[in-house]
Amino acid sequence: MNNTNLYHYILGIADNSLILGQRMGELCGHGPSLETDIACTNISLDLFGQVRSYYKYAAKIANDGRTEDDIAMLRKERDYVNVLLAEQPNTDFAYTMARHFLFDVYHFLFLTELQKSKDLTLAAIATKSLKEVSYHQRFSTDWIKRLGDGTEESHQKMQNAINDLWTYTDELFHQTDADKAMVAEGIGVDVTKLKAAYYEKVNAILEEATLSIPESKYFQKGGKIGIHTEHMGYLLTELQYMQRTYPNMEW
Repeated sequence: MNNTNLYHYILGIADNSLILGQRMGELCGHGPSLETDIACTNISLDLFGQVRSYYKYAAKIANDGRTEDDIAMLRKERDYVNVLLAEQPNTDFAYTMARHFLFDVYHFLFLTELQKSKDLTLAAIATKSLKEVSYHQRFSTDWIKRLGDGTEESHQKMQNAINDLWTYTDELFHQTDADKAMVAEGIGVDVTKLKAAYYEKVNAILEEATLSIPESKYFQKGGKIGIHTEHMGYLLTELQYMQRTYPNMEW
């Protein structure tokens, strides 16, 4: 097995949760209600907990002296390989929930398959994480329905969010060279096989929420190969501030 491919494959999984966790963490103290505020913060903590397991494993595989903290906090922007969807900003609460929902449906399908990995460490992380992500999906799905089938204003805000974020969904099913290599070895998940189930689930929930399914056929990509949107640099500035200001801090 090529350890380089496995290392990059793990980053491809972990970086999504790291960046999305950072976005959700930004809502601490800013949620629309105390209960929702705490829920968003707990979701962020769930994602960071998953991330730590992935980066610990990545550091062990790299075996080059770097720690989980170094991998998480001290890479440059082009070295992060999260999908563009995860880094989109919290424009308003509808955008936050739409972004989370569109990722959660994918994340649940992905982890369900990753449990079958021949790599026992990844399979164990997936099994543990799936319980948390099952809740994440229920939480965001509930808000899609509440806002979509709510007032005229909440419906329009959620529709705008879905319309704008839809362009980032197709990238979830793109494969990198590391992805393909790990699939061939029975370690990775063939995400191309998740696409039909993903859009079927997403579309059904949008219809239930009285939201229109975007007809746009144009999709953006680049995050999986380190080419990010303008938002990523600002996000990393905050994420990495403590580690770069006070070197050698540990989680």
